[in-house]
Amino acid sequence: MTRLFLLPLIPALFWYLFLLYNRIPIKQGARVFYWIIGLGWGLAAFLSLMMVLTR
Repeated sequence: MTRLFLLPLIPALFWYLFLLYNRIPIKQGARVFYWIIGLGWGLAAFLSLMMVLTR
């Protein structure tokens, strides 16, 4: 359960590396970072809730 915070961090890291590799400015790819972090935290919250409810 404590590793659920990695859900949004790992895709964000891959997106950052993709932007660096393709020489795209971070400012141009910032919108995707918001989506990755928002959806990742939402998924982590849902999974945490399910783990608590099914105990």
